[in-house]
Parts: sequence; C-alpha cells; structure tokens
Amino acid sequence: MHKFYGGYTLLEVLVVLGLLVLIVGVTTPMLLGQYGNAKSDAARVQINAIAGSIEIFAIDTGAPPTEEQGLQALIEEPAGVSGWRGPYIRKASQLVDPWGRSYLYRTRTGSVAYEVYSLGSDNAPGGDREAADVSSQD
Repeated sequence: MHKFYGGYTLLEVLVVLGLLVLIVGVTTPMLLGQYGNAKSDAARVQINAIAGSIEIFAIDTGAPPTEEQGLQALIEEPAGVSGWRGPYIRKASQLVDPWGRSYLYRTRTGSVAYEVYSLGSDNAPGGDREAADVSSQD
C-alpha cells in the first residue's frame, strides 16, 4: 500500500475520517436539541424574573400594570400611577425572549391577575419542544 503522512495508509486515514463523520452525525442532533431546550429554559427563568418585578410593581402601586401600560411600566413610570418606585427592570433588553422577540403581557380575570409569555421559537400559539409557548402560568 502507498504510505500517507507519518506512516499512516490512506485506508487508515479514511477509516478515522469515517468514524469522525459518524460521531458528528449522531451527536449534532442531540446537541441541537439541548440548545433548543436551553432557550426554553432561559425563557422560563427570564419570565419568572419579570413576574417577580411585576409583583414588586403591584406592591408599590396597588395593582400590576394594565395591558395598555404593558411591560414598559417596569422600566418607565406610567402616567397616572402613584407609588411607582422603579425602574423594576434595568434594561429593555431584559424584556426580550431568547428568540429575539419582546415578551408578551396580558391581564387576566379570576385568580390570575396577569400573564407574561413567549410564543417560543415558532412565534405561534401552541407548539412543542422549543416551539412550545412558555408562560408565567406554567
């Protein structure tokens, strides 16, 4: 056989390259899946932090922000609100989900006063895995 770099034959080098391709082919989908889950987990942590800020806002002002005031009320004092001691969130970038979109906010009726949520990677209601919605009510 013809020798190739430092005593290795071409066949040996091809076998090693084939094994590397096989390993990369098997592990890449698993790693990408974990990356998607990491974004969902990060969104969940960020939403919980935002919800905590809303709770402090509600303690100071007597109620959570209205839908019209939105999450911006955590950064800038809304008109007509007394007791505001913010900002409750330092930067507007903290109100952006891991997929680069603003977190959504809505007020609710019943025992739950509000909901902070992200529509996940697909930016559509529902979904599963990394495309699943992430909410303060989860």
